[in-house]
Amino acid sequence: MKIKIFIADDHSMIREGIKQLIELESDLKVVGFANNGMEAIEKIEKLKPDVVLLDINMPVLNGMDTLVKLKESNLEVKVIMLTIHNESEYIIRAMKLGCDGYILKEANSAELKNAIYTVYNGGRYIYPVITPILNQYLVVNSDKNTKFDKLTNRELQILKILSEGLTNREIAERLDISDRTVKNHVFSILKKLNVKDRTQAAVIAVKNDIVKM
Repeated sequence: MKIKIFIADDHSMIREGIKQLIELESDLKVVGFANNGMEAIEKIEKLKPDVVLLDINMPVLNGMDTLVKLKESNLEVKVIMLTIHNESEYIIRAMKLGCDGYILKEANSAELKNAIYTVYNGGRYIYPVITPILNQYLVVNSDKNTKFDKLTNRELQILKILSEGLTNREIAERLDISDRTVKNHVFSILKKLNVKDRTQAAVIAVKNDIVKM
């Protein structure tokens, strides 16, 4: 029984090249192509492949949005992002959206096949070259999150409210506490987060998902 592969990439030469490499293995078969995300979703629903190789930069519907739709569907398909992007923001976003693998187009055929077999068998594959990038991101963001760990529950509550743009008096009225108490909490928040003003505090709170906009 062959593993069915679908390739979504807007460059025909890349699609054909990948197909030739993959089908050197007797148990791998490419069952379809698409040059944009919308076309990919339509064809994947019909062809029901086991593994999708999905480029990020595509017209009509990009790879990230395509990934979201595939994971929201009832299709039991594994998705490997096959891309040129080695930046941490792309890698992390794809992982959060539920991709099963992430590999760069610079990878050789053995690495690509390893990725396919790994995700098909229920594992998650991260291209070894980008592992240090991913680890560095996690270390940096872990350091950022420790700042928020220093905040008390009341300070977190006030941080979320001040991110709405409310003044100290408005915060005090909402929480039924004094203006001075709010002022003291805000001072403590700025000091613990090592920022100069309320705006900076709100910005890093949003960036670290402490506050949802």
